[in-house]
Amino acid sequence: MFTIRLKNDTNFLCAPADTILIGAQKQNITLDYNCKTGRCQSCKAKLIRGTSTGSIDEVGLSDQDKLNGYILTCVRKPTSDLTLDIEDLSKYALEQVRTLPSKVDKITIISDDVVELQLRIPPQSNFKYLSGQYINIIKGDYKRSYSIASSNSNQNLVFFIKNYEGGKFSQYLFKEAKINDLLRIEGPIGTFFYRKTNKKNIVFLATGTGIAPVKAMLEQMDENHSELINKIIYLFFGGRAEEDLFWEPKFANIKVVFVPVLSRSDDKWNGAKGYVQDVVLSNDIDLTDSVFYACGSENMIKDSRELVINNGLSEDSFYSDAFISS
Repeated sequence: MFTIRLKNDTNFLCAPADTILIGAQKQNITLDYNCKTGRCQSCKAKLIRGTSTGSIDEVGLSDQDKLNGYILTCVRKPTSDLTLDIEDLSKYALEQVRTLPSKVDKITIISDDVVELQLRIPPQSNFKYLSGQYINIIKGDYKRSYSIASSNSNQNLVFFIKNYEGGKFSQYLFKEAKINDLLRIEGPIGTFFYRKTNKKNIVFLATGTGIAPVKAMLEQMDENHSELINKIIYLFFGGRAEEDLFWEPKFANIKVVFVPVLSRSDDKWNGAKGYVQDVVLSNDIDLTDSVFYACGSENMIKDSRELVINNGLSEDSFYSDAFISS
């Protein structure tokens, strides 16, 4: 067994056969994670001391990241005692992952290729989660991961689901699903959630159905608005065509600077054009006094992270949930 030391003086033991992430979870230590496949960078950590080996290629890291000593804890196994520059998130009291029955309560078409799915779960189940987390929806012998698009105060679990050609679950929803169909859910999963910060600017980036966990976090912030005095909240929501921007923020207690962005706009579009990460830089936001939450494609997450960090954002102020293709 090897000793893993974190920057907030947390230590835990990890077997050489386990990844650092799995070792932490076995010791009830919570580290950042999302995809568990070495692709999304959520579990990125600076290696201060010690050695480790990758169980698979860390494709989520750039060559410069590797030169700078970063590793991905979801695929790295220790070969000695380690010291890592990451924090233990156990103070957020994440719920244990469990499996529950659920039923289709409502299906609403909200664009040509996106539906809003609402699932109801047994009221006595006491299913709790942090806004921004995701679950696996299980139908028969297959499961798919979807971010919850509603805060924990909502009675139903809400999801935005895109219709992918050949996608088993999306095809089921668009063509076969009926009210009261029985499904199972597995969760909550992930560490993409709002963290209290001293930074003035809270910036959200989302593309497509990546707006789901952002919507959930904003709903939570609206409910707890007294904690956000003197904060400026931005939302950059990107799509290709105008119909892709199927949701916009409307809240009673918080003000959101909303910037819709189209990458393939026509002449009728008077809003921002290009990619969300590029539009951020044109809005004169002090990145040194900001924290970012980004959800969308792998490419958007990687490009956004590199761009804003190179322009002043601190490395530990970028949180992301990359949609990884199955």
